[in-house]
Amino acid sequence: MTTDRWQEIVEQVRSTFEVEDSGVDRSDEHGGSTIEYIVFKGPVGKIKLEFLTHPVLLNTKTKYSNRIGSEVRVDNIYSETDMVSRLEVWRWDDANESWQPFDSTLFSN
Repeated sequence: MTTDRWQEIVEQVRSTFEVEDSGVDRSDEHGGSTIEYIVFKGPVGKIKLEFLTHPVLLNTKTKYSNRIGSEVRVDNIYSETDMVSRLEVWRWDDANESWQPFDSTLFSN
């Protein structure tokens, strides 16, 4: 998923459906991640699209001691230039009052 394709999807959703909420959440976890989201009423109910972007994990270093009772520390090294993006689709479940992963097998033959 590219940023350009995400923008096309957002524009298509805005022109086709009633948008209830949209925005951007930023976090310093995992080397600095960004979640752009849009919530809208679709033909199958309330849908939430999330576009997650975060740096590529380059290496994981584990620091430990062989002494009994010592602690273990894991340091993750993230890329400063390379980013990974993915799209997640969620559907609102009225019975549980929570977001559930969208089951795309509903549309298969």
